[in-house]
Amino acid sequence: MRILVTGGAGYIGLHVVSALRRQGHEVLIVDAHPGNAVGRFDGVPILTMDLTSSGIVDTLAREMAERGVEAVMHFAARKQVAESVARPAWYYSQNVGGLANLLLSMEAAAVTRLVFSSSAAVYGSADGAHIDESVAPEPINPYGESKLAGERLVSASAAAFGLRAVSLRYFNVAGAASPDLGDPASLNLVPMVFERIVRGESPLIFGADYETPDGTCVRDYIHVADLADAHTAALGLLSDAGPGNTILNVGTGIGTSVREIVTRALEVTGSTLTPIVTGRRPGDPAYVVASVKRIAEVLGWRASRGVDDMVESAWAAFRAREYVEGQSAGRSLVE
Repeated sequence: MRILVTGGAGYIGLHVVSALRRQGHEVLIVDAHPGNAVGRFDGVPILTMDLTSSGIVDTLAREMAERGVEAVMHFAARKQVAESVARPAWYYSQNVGGLANLLLSMEAAAVTRLVFSSSAAVYGSADGAHIDESVAPEPINPYGESKLAGERLVSASAAAFGLRAVSLRYFNVAGAASPDLGDPASLNLVPMVFERIVRGESPLIFGADYETPDGTCVRDYIHVADLADAHTAALGLLSDAGPGNTILNVGTGIGTSVREIVTRALEVTGSTLTPIVTGRRPGDPAYVVASVKRIAEVLGWRASRGVDDMVESAWAAFRAREYVEGQSAGRSLVE
């Protein structure tokens, strides 16, 4: 199958492109900043395009039609919560506006299969050991609101022009399939902990007085390679399903506390630092763990990798990134 991957040069997008190629699919990458993908995949065309730019609809529709694109996987979006609070209108223009342009292009090119990158952020402050897709979405920041608006736009498009879609609500993504595919941005817990450790600073734990076994927040962490496999499974569903938008959680269904993650990161790095407990962050629920019953039933998919693999592979990727950046800057490297 010929598949267009928007945001294919990003952390998750690169993993999905790799998974698709292993399965024999032909891939076309569209990314506003394609540098991480350049030279990585032999024979994969890369188009430098910003989905929010003027005139993109006709240009992208023409590319899809001429290249025989049969399905789209959409990752291109902004994902920083604090940034979304500071710039809400811009976040909507990026995340919802970019998706709207993509859907217009797909309609014009008669491409009717889409896997949409959503987020567990749509659940907002929902608290539970098994949050399922029936929980009413109540996002608490513009980022989460933009993802929920995206899901609704995808559903409306399914009714309007026969779109067949799967919207995947990711929980906490971590790890790397190989050292060169690590998360380049320290926006998530694991790389943030590593950054503090290599600077000789104690990792921070925000609140240790929650009603959880060790007092710290419990979250569902999913290995990025498992997440990529979930996308290829979703693609299979679209080959048989009728018009509509199937919404599915992607997680492990297993909760891991922040303290457990921090402890494992300290062990993997060989650090003797002691975590520092500080005050709670506003709006942090005690438990946010996915129910993964529906994705198992609908796609036959289950995660196969655990937290140890996530932390160890993330550390290998972090070291590889530090090595490359250190060589470039002429500074000392992570030992």
